Amino acid sequence: MFTNQKVLVTGGTGLIGRPLVKLLIEQGADVRIASLDDPSRAHPKAEFCRVNLMNFNNCLEVCNGIDTVFNLVGIKGSPAMTAKKPASFFVPTITFSVNMMEAARQCKVSNYLFTSSVGVYAPAEVFCEEDVWKTFPSENDRFAGWAKRMGELQADAYRIEYGWNNVNIVRPANVYGAYDNFDPNNAMVIPSLIKRALDGENPFTVWGDGSPVRDFIHARDVAKGMLVVMEKNPGKPVNLGSGVGVTIREIVDVIVGNMEVKPEVIWDTTKPSGDKKRLMDTSFAKSLGFAPTISIEEGIFETMRWYKENKGGEDKRYNVFTERKFV
Repeated sequence: MFTNQKVLVTGGTGLIGRPLVKLLIEQGADVRIASLDDPSRAHPKAEFCRVNLMNFNNCLEVCNGIDTVFNLVGIKGSPAMTAKKPASFFVPTITFSVNMMEAARQCKVSNYLFTSSVGVYAPAEVFCEEDVWKTFPSENDRFAGWAKRMGELQADAYRIEYGWNNVNIVRPANVYGAYDNFDPNNAMVIPSLIKRALDGENPFTVWGDGSPVRDFIHARDVAKGMLVVMEKNPGKPVNLGSGVGVTIREIVDVIVGNMEVKPEVIWDTTKPSGDKKRLMDTSFAKSLGFAPTISIEEGIFETMRWYKENKGGEDKRYNVFTERKFV
């Protein structure tokens, strides 16, 4: 589908963007990346544009001459950081969505993918695509969740008013892998645990009792799922998850099991554990022909290896919470 196409990947130097760009180039696409990360994080065969997509003119510029847009750009951070700096999540997330989709429309882009989030869902044991608009996002995800919901509504509005039916939406589960955010101040659970363990924390203290069940999916599987969704063009949101529950205790066991010097693990049950179970219903994705192939053991091992090989290079990732934005 993408052979000889000009494809734009916003956020193409990040967790999902990096493997997606690689897959597109392998398919013969001519790829352009828009990102604020250091250029060293970009695929060497892609065109790299270091631009701030909160500026609409920048969005028009990077969309010029493009056939397909994968809009992955976003703010990555922990729920604690979201609670502390909600505007830093909410405003850029909405602005990226509005600017990029409108710029793509004005530039007559044929195909568009909007990356939504598990944060659009209300608390539930299983997240089903059709349930989103029956409820409100979780209180822990309300800023990022509502911002992503606005992007989904924008896609609906464009279908209705402009007849743009080649806009697809994916809702990834808890994504992890190389090129993740390992910042100890705002990393998500797997990169946070990996960093702390490999940086030598001992005893290794983990909040809660380890029993909560979550849906984790490797970034490379998400990238593959995005390609499937764009090829199938289902016309409605698609969950991209494993559909298989993994406990936090199992995650810790895998991390520690991959270490030569194993730290003492302490479970701090005075701290909150979070919701007991949060899984994605992946039946729709399966009906489209997508199923993840990377096990949690394989994925964590690979991510740990990448972190050890690239330790100290995390500062090449643009940090919206500490850095001045480029114009």
